[in-house]
Amino acid sequence: MEQRNGGAADEAFKPVEAGVPLAELEEINRFRILKQPGMRAFQRLMLWGIPLFSLVFNFEVPSRFGAPMLQEQYLGLILILVLGSVFLSVPANSSAPKDSAPWYDLLLLLLSFVAGGYLAIFYPRILNEIGELTPEKIALGALAFLLVMEACRRMSGWWLVLFVAIFVFYARFAYWFPGILHARGISWSKMAVHLYIDPSSLLGTPLSIAATTVVAFILFGQVLYATGGGQFFTDLSMIVMGRFRGGAAKIAVLGSALFGMISGSPVANVMVEGSITIPMMIRSGYRRHVAGAIESVAANGGQMMPPVMGAAAFVMAEFLGLPYAQVAIAAFIPAFLYYLALFVQVDLEAGRMGISRIPPENIPSLAEVLRKGWVFIIPLGLIIYILFFLNMNAAGAGFYATAAALVVTFFRRESRINGKKFMAIIEGTGLTMLELAVICAVAGIAEGIINLTGLAFIFTLFVERLGGHNILLILLLTAIIELVLGLPLPTTAVYVLVALTLAPAIVKLGIPPLAAHLFVFYYAMLSLITPPIATTAFAGATIAGANMMRTGWECMRLAFIAYVIPFIFVFDPLLLLQGPAHLVALAVATATAGTATVGIAIVGYFVRPVGWWQRLLLALGGIGLLIPPGGTIAYGWLINSVSGVICLAIILYEWRARKIAAVTQDALAAKIPA
Repeated sequence: MEQRNGGAADEAFKPVEAGVPLAELEEINRFRILKQPGMRAFQRLMLWGIPLFSLVFNFEVPSRFGAPMLQEQYLGLILILVLGSVFLSVPANSSAPKDSAPWYDLLLLLLSFVAGGYLAIFYPRILNEIGELTPEKIALGALAFLLVMEACRRMSGWWLVLFVAIFVFYARFAYWFPGILHARGISWSKMAVHLYIDPSSLLGTPLSIAATTVVAFILFGQVLYATGGGQFFTDLSMIVMGRFRGGAAKIAVLGSALFGMISGSPVANVMVEGSITIPMMIRSGYRRHVAGAIESVAANGGQMMPPVMGAAAFVMAEFLGLPYAQVAIAAFIPAFLYYLALFVQVDLEAGRMGISRIPPENIPSLAEVLRKGWVFIIPLGLIIYILFFLNMNAAGAGFYATAAALVVTFFRRESRINGKKFMAIIEGTGLTMLELAVICAVAGIAEGIINLTGLAFIFTLFVERLGGHNILLILLLTAIIELVLGLPLPTTAVYVLVALTLAPAIVKLGIPPLAAHLFVFYYAMLSLITPPIATTAFAGATIAGANMMRTGWECMRLAFIAYVIPFIFVFDPLLLLQGPAHLVALAVATATAGTATVGIAIVGYFVRPVGWWQRLLLALGGIGLLIPPGGTIAYGWLINSVSGVICLAIILYEWRARKIAAVTQDALAAKIPA
């Protein structure tokens, strides 16, 4: 890193030891470090403010000093910090200065203070005149909208801006549209004020969750990673999996699953874990595109892996009015099946290709790893205890776990964080929050337009007319729409858009709301590994030096089960741990068997190469085993039982054939007639 101002390189932009923002590791060069000492200090203060103000607000510090703060006032402050930091830290284009803020960015910074400051200072007064369209509100509403759109363009590109522009165009000119889309248009002034001050729009659920809850877990992940937690999980995975065939790939699967428990950011997961595991897999004998795909699929699953899921899961809990812990518990079995499918396939691929284990001398000592890393288990256990046993809010769990991580790592010299390093972690957290907060602000604006125009009701009618009352067809349409939306949009944006427009139609057909929203969440997540634009897969391909499209298609093969499971739990919530305990246990057992069987069919190898007709029967039988017996799906018992018999017969046949072949081979080798 280049040195600036005659001193050491700026700590927040250095790797590991300074707490680089994990979600930005793959694109660190797009952020600029201001060269002027005064502006650099101001840039740091803005970024520090994002997590620190969240801490102050979550623990109600203003109220303790007799100055209670409304949530909307706090979000006004967050808008100042986020928008201002974007304009200071992200150049407008490739030709913009990389070490100084031009005049137009300073102007945008000033305007961010105006738009956010008005909310932070005057929102109590605004509540008393909520229906008034005053000139100042109209002007500030238009200003805030344009600032958020420009910040979104800089952070995520034009696609999300274009989607919102289409929504705005419809809201204004709905009277031009025919049929069920025909409606009264909303005036520019009313739209500007509504999107600016309404608590279900810009200041709504997505931005609120990002600024109060998600930031706490980003800070936790930063602290754990900067103190060596990422290396601890990798070493632990190496000890557990390295001694088995295909050890390098299994290390990637387990390591990414563990890292995903604290990260929730798939691309960051790929860049952190993949930089270690992908070269290891390639050296072990995995083809480059397979190695990249294994790590990408494993990393993408971090969004669904409790206890810390992706940001969209926190938004989902708020939309449903459920504790986050309830969402995380429901997501556990699908997440387990996702990783089981991946694990089975990498194991069988290793057997098919003759890929051996990691050499024992390269595997660290368990005693040494636990001696150095046991401290990382405490904060993770604290999160689980607070969320699932104390039933505290998720933000509190994140901040308390962060405090615990700081305390327990202080007693080890190798992981101790000094003041300079801690402030770098705080800055890294703020930097990581920028894109997520901007996306959530844009998602809130989309939510406001949907509520203002009644688009949710219109979409429900449209889906009902298109799919009738055929729930399977409606689910297929929803999945396809999400995969298409996911080409340019991030997971949270896709989830919010579809949850507000299509999920109500699914719920209206009798599907439990939690199952419907988890379905939407899963397909929003899967868009990141689904070609042609598979962000997570392409990150893995870049590290592996592999063809991006080939890696993307390999991701789909490895994650096949993830495309099927959502359809199963929508029809029968037993796999979401909803139902009688004995039926849930039976459903999980048969789904586990079905997942492993489908893995055999996909790879085409068990104890020996499997013929095409056996693979076809195993695939059909495996999917049949995924259907919960004793659930609500018609003939579930029959389908499950017949599928189990077919799969068991083929597996026993393959096992016996392999045993006979081995005996014959031994006999021939000993020159004894068979």
